[in-house]
Amino acid sequence: MIRINLLPFRVARKKESIRKQISIFLLLIFLTIVALFWYTMLINNQILVVKEKTKQVNHQILKYKKKADRVAKIKKNLKILEEKLEIVSSLKKQRGKQLILFDSMTDLIVPERMWLESFKTNKNSVTIKGIAFDNPTIADFMEKLENSSIFGKVDLKTAKIKIFKDGVMLKSFELLCSKEKPKEEKQEKSK
Repeated sequence: MIRINLLPFRVARKKESIRKQISIFLLLIFLTIVALFWYTMLINNQILVVKEKTKQVNHQILKYKKKADRVAKIKKNLKILEEKLEIVSSLKKQRGKQLILFDSMTDLIVPERMWLESFKTNKNSVTIKGIAFDNPTIADFMEKLENSSIFGKVDLKTAKIKIFKDGVMLKSFELLCSKEKPKEEKQEKSK
């Protein structure tokens, strides 16, 4: 019988198989490195694009923030201006009422027997400070105020004797008067 030695062939086949496997392994490692390199480059490009867009957006935000600040400042100035215009219009409305009030005071004081030192008014009341020769003059003045259509209730807050130069004694007084609403306003509110 003839004997054939197949061992070297099997060894050669095994060596060939190992070489193929190593080649495939090295090729896979190389392809993996190339794929990772390509993926890294792709991600880096995306990062650069996002950074550039972020820079542009931040620049636009800064630009619009400056405009928004200007708009806010203009709105604030406009609000202040509107408040001032409201004050002016209310002063114009009140001017007529105050003129009527002061004009009527000249008719109500007792001539040559008294004079007024101060006159303070607010929405609902008037405080009048003055000097008179005596108590009956103050009483006459209070009566005239109560009978007028401008004032309602009149209260005497203080009445003191005040000594002036050369020992002249006069009466210093302070009155608190409530304002009456004009007839036109009363009629409008009743409607």
